[in-house]
Amino acid sequence: MAVFTPLSDEQVAHFLEGYDVGTLQTLEGVAGGTENSTFLVTTDRQALILTLFEQGEQEELPFFVDLLAWLDQHQLPVPGPLFDQRGVALQQLAGRPALLFPRMPGSHPEAPSIAQCRAIGDVLGRMHHISQGFQGSRPNPRDLRWIHAVHSRVMSYLGSDDQRLIRDSIDTLDCRLRDVVLPQGALHGDLFRDNTLYEGDQLGGVIDFYNGCTGDLLFDLAIVINDWCSDEQGLLIKARYDAIIEAYARERLFTDQERRVWPAMLALTALRYWLSRLLVVYVDPPAHALTPKDPAQYRQILKARIDHPPAALP
Repeated sequence: MAVFTPLSDEQVAHFLEGYDVGTLQTLEGVAGGTENSTFLVTTDRQALILTLFEQGEQEELPFFVDLLAWLDQHQLPVPGPLFDQRGVALQQLAGRPALLFPRMPGSHPEAPSIAQCRAIGDVLGRMHHISQGFQGSRPNPRDLRWIHAVHSRVMSYLGSDDQRLIRDSIDTLDCRLRDVVLPQGALHGDLFRDNTLYEGDQLGGVIDFYNGCTGDLLFDLAIVINDWCSDEQGLLIKARYDAIIEAYARERLFTDQERRVWPAMLALTALRYWLSRLLVVYVDPPAHALTPKDPAQYRQILKARIDHPPAALP
């Protein structure tokens, strides 16, 4: 159970009194999280999500509040944070920072359909087009600079072939991405399938923006492609890839620089997740008894992107 700070019905009922959301009917902890405590809250008027923030840079939470509120104001399918009757979103509950959200409809797609791929491509393209006007700033914490800073921490746990793959990949990325200036904006930062909710082929919501930041828009798209479009061997599933890219490009045109560095960006984000998973397994295990994700999946994706470069961006 991924509830690290338990809450009682009485605590939550008292917490809700500060909002105009009705009175508590049911409270249920959510399994499956890795960082925060999440609860399903149902009142006599609506369904809500309550999140307690357990770790991370809590001073950065106002950035996430501002980003979610801004995207919600632009009618994107994101859960805009609820503000209490004093106009405050970020609260304290059980000694933890807390946010309350409307509950978004749907479930996570495990094997996304082509229509579901078009939907996420469309929404991400719209989000990136709009996000270029967002005034908040939080530098990307998992970019190539982070890879340079942390890769040495896992090398002693790896065989010579994997060490060489990491070193060669970093050298290649340094060469291909050095001094490249790409379109910037606000990013989701972790837009895996399990951070979306669908009802059939209809995208009901994009959730969990707690890796959100500002940086290269192409970085965000590469994360999506690697997760949504990879088969068991790490190879791209062409129909899904084409559906996402075509829908995205209808909302935001790619630049010549983005077309040139696209293969490198896919490799960069694959290396980013391989390293982050290796760190969890070998160096910084989670504080709670949760099963780490398999690093080998993203090693395989990295190798596939190197050996089988993607089709060119439109």
